[in-house]
Amino acid sequence: MLKISDLRLPVGFTGGDIRSAAAERLRLPAEDVESAALVRLSVDARDKGSIHYSAAVKAAVKNEARFLKLRGVEPYVPYAYPQPPVSRLRRRPVVAGSGPAGLFAALILASAGAEPILLERGECVEKRLKTVERFQRYGELDPESNVQFGEGGAGAFSDGKLTTGTKDPRQGKVIEEFIAAGAPEDIAYLAKPHIGTDRLVGVVRGLRNKIISLGGEVRFGCALRDFYIEKGRLVGVAAACGDIETDALVLATGHSARDVFELCARRGLLMERKPFSVGVRIEHPQELIQRAQYGAARGLPPADYKTAVRASDGRGVYTFCMCPGGEVVASASEENTVVTNGMSRYKRDGKNANSALLVSVGPEDFKNDDLFAGVRFQRRLERQAFYMGGGSYRAPMTLAGDFLKGQRSASIGSVEPSYPLGVTPADISRLFPDFVTAALREGLTLIGRKIRGFDASDAPLTGVESRSSSPLRMLRGENLQSSVFGIYPCGEGAGYAGGIMSAAVDGIRCAEKILGENY
Repeated sequence: MLKISDLRLPVGFTGGDIRSAAAERLRLPAEDVESAALVRLSVDARDKGSIHYSAAVKAAVKNEARFLKLRGVEPYVPYAYPQPPVSRLRRRPVVAGSGPAGLFAALILASAGAEPILLERGECVEKRLKTVERFQRYGELDPESNVQFGEGGAGAFSDGKLTTGTKDPRQGKVIEEFIAAGAPEDIAYLAKPHIGTDRLVGVVRGLRNKIISLGGEVRFGCALRDFYIEKGRLVGVAAACGDIETDALVLATGHSARDVFELCARRGLLMERKPFSVGVRIEHPQELIQRAQYGAARGLPPADYKTAVRASDGRGVYTFCMCPGGEVVASASEENTVVTNGMSRYKRDGKNANSALLVSVGPEDFKNDDLFAGVRFQRRLERQAFYMGGGSYRAPMTLAGDFLKGQRSASIGSVEPSYPLGVTPADISRLFPDFVTAALREGLTLIGRKIRGFDASDAPLTGVESRSSSPLRMLRGENLQSSVFGIYPCGEGAGYAGGIMSAAVDGIRCAEKILGENY
């Protein structure tokens, strides 16, 4: 087959349009193209008067070699993940955490016959869904099973975005397994693929069932408690469900497992402080974002955005985890704290768009060398947000116009905040240190110049967004092991990923190292 890139498709295109575009590039009649299917698809909205799709297509034709000199034509090479070696591990490996990193580490280990034991402090995704819904409705928080903890990880209650800056070919394996587990097939070719929270529940369950079918074991309600270390090597772990002898642990507990950070410090794992970000969730009518990105064009998918600016002090301000047609969710994992995040369902058909508006924070912003200064900073913000919201997990909210003026909002504007437990009009600038507030104000205005209406006076800012990334990194070597031999820090919590896709890829890499080190 051939891969044909940079094809132009109209809005509302059909399968016939795909074949015709491929035939035109190959200078053939459409009937001479035996088949044509999408490999890559993105919206090109650079010219609002001529919005179209840009596509790459795989096409089957006879005598394909004669077309390889044409522009944008090359052989199509399908991705194939190599079969992992048969495991020769002496003891069953353990994976702590069943977010994307942990699930894919366990899946690769199970595929090799290593019979991994996957530990998860929270509930299986079916029960977790009900627990999260109860919190979102009534404010009844389960500290062990919530938006941050439980099968599927924090990404299970997001937009399910699979975009990433990494070029690692293992992405193909992740996409393949997601589709096999029930994800929509369009994630294989969309430039900005997403699964949606509503579809992720079934996908996560499908991955778990495959791990079990391959000989793995999943234990829920089984938080990691301690490591057993002898002469610098891991020999076992203590968990809520009992002790386990093991030589290899994939530590994929996520960026909110602060008790695991403390455990690692006690047991001598080397860690360092790293930059992270804090800010708010900003909401707009989805129709406003459609107009800003697409103009008057219709028939296009829900519009999104991703942008970054630099404040006058050099600090980065950027949008993160933008959720078209989504909602702001209550994401606390500790009692008497407020944490926000964003979520969209697969159809992205809600009336509001939301995004994190974040300011970069670094170790240099703290006056001491305390390893946990960033964690303490996050906690202070989350507790202050709880009290500013008035308790009961309500969130403080300020309209963008009032925030820019440095005053408290008296009421909600024309955009109804979607945070499920309710918002309390407040002066959210009091939540942050002055340097964060100043950067947020400047960034809001600068981004408003890029995206028309972004800084609209009645756009609600809901706080606090504090869990976009980990404030710590667990150091590891080229063999992906920590300073304790046999422990493999992995994924977002360890500081080596920034989303579902990159975390899943890191999980695969750690599993490969475990199999390779012992093969």
